[in-house]
Amino acid sequence: MSEFRIEHDSMGNVRVPAKAYYGAQTQRAIENFPISGTALSPEMIRAMGLVKYACAVANRDLGKLTGSGKRPLDAKQVEALLAAAQEVADGKLADQFPLDVYQTGSGTSSNMNVNEVISNRAIELLGGDRFAEAKPIHPNDHVNMGQSTNDIFPTAIHVAVAVAIRDRLVPALSTLHRVLSDKSQQWAKVIKIGRTHLADATPLTLGQEIGGFARQIELSIGRAERAMEAILELPAGGTAVGTGINTHPEFGRRVAAVLAQQTGIPLVEATNHFEGNAQRDGLVESHGQLRAISVTLFNVSNNIRWLGSGPRCGFYELMLPDRQPGSSIMPGKVNPVMCESMMQVAARVLGNDQTVSFSGATGGQFQLNIMMPIMGETTLMSVRLLAQATSAFVDFCAVEMEANEAACEAAVEKSLSMVTSLNPHIGYEKAAALAKEAFKSGKTIRELCEQQNILPAEKLREALDPMRMTEPQA
Repeated sequence: MSEFRIEHDSMGNVRVPAKAYYGAQTQRAIENFPISGTALSPEMIRAMGLVKYACAVANRDLGKLTGSGKRPLDAKQVEALLAAAQEVADGKLADQFPLDVYQTGSGTSSNMNVNEVISNRAIELLGGDRFAEAKPIHPNDHVNMGQSTNDIFPTAIHVAVAVAIRDRLVPALSTLHRVLSDKSQQWAKVIKIGRTHLADATPLTLGQEIGGFARQIELSIGRAERAMEAILELPAGGTAVGTGINTHPEFGRRVAAVLAQQTGIPLVEATNHFEGNAQRDGLVESHGQLRAISVTLFNVSNNIRWLGSGPRCGFYELMLPDRQPGSSIMPGKVNPVMCESMMQVAARVLGNDQTVSFSGATGGQFQLNIMMPIMGETTLMSVRLLAQATSAFVDFCAVEMEANEAACEAAVEKSLSMVTSLNPHIGYEKAAALAKEAFKSGKTIRELCEQQNILPAEKLREALDPMRMTEPQA
């Protein structure tokens, strides 16, 4: 058998790998875009399969595939089309989607790639010759019926991103929130010194500090959910420019309903197809929430990195698990590698947000945004990186980190900010003078107060009780 076969499209003949399920239009795109070597993500291809399945169901139920129009299909052919689309959604034909991310701005090349694969696979499922020039199940006339790349590709982006957020990012953040909440409760009585401006401040408990981190992650879960909510409206049904030319008036609603049932996500038809087709503002909003999540994850992991600094010359209030040797020259050195990995991921997502925002702002002219492939793939990358980095941080850092109670408590008595609790008793000015004297003399606030009889012993003991400083007093 020859290594290649000849396929034909509206521009003429094209040589295609003999065993490939894709056809002429895919091959042209392969040749046109030898850019990055990075293909569309599996999440995006699976979403395209789900969308094509939903479109075929809608067309079947509306009588469009089997109606009296040009080249109607019989029931077996419709079932084969649906089965082939499902195989794409299941990832069974993953090697048939080689197109580069950096391609035509609407995603037409990838849309036709999927159409051709489903067409030829459906013909094969029927026992036919998928290499024959005449296609009984045609990539445009049947697989792409009632559709345009301009509404279908962004529909697939929304589906892919929503599923990834729901299935990967929210669970990862929820696990981290649970772990930090548990640590907060475990360390509720571990007293330590607070820090503002990186300078000594009043005491708090390690549990309170970690509880603040847990709340940050809890808020991030809400942001992830809002990121999903921003892309629930689907453009399918708008076809080329939003008018719905060549499709049924109920098509968009039915496609959204099938996709909602398939995914368990409340996807709906776009309220306005002209907006739905032309602009990707919802995707920009969605990634904006991912940006905020990345800021939180950077902050939390960086604070944990600082709290684990040492072990002898830093804070060392948290003992982080040893994951690997930290230096090629300094024996025994161990670094907070999981924190650093998370911080790098957050930086990447912040950069990705620039790509998505810029593409949304500059790529949408009139009835189409021509930056969709990079917007979709960049958003999926951000979801994937955030989810995977969070899971790794949980498994290899957060679960195993321990409180260094001795280090936490040792700093409290030395802190000059202990004098803050004396304000109600002696006033701000006198308390400030005590703090300056303590710093110069090297004595603690307690020692000076005892020497100078600032307060009666019992009153002083109560005022300088660090645990009382961790909550309001009536």
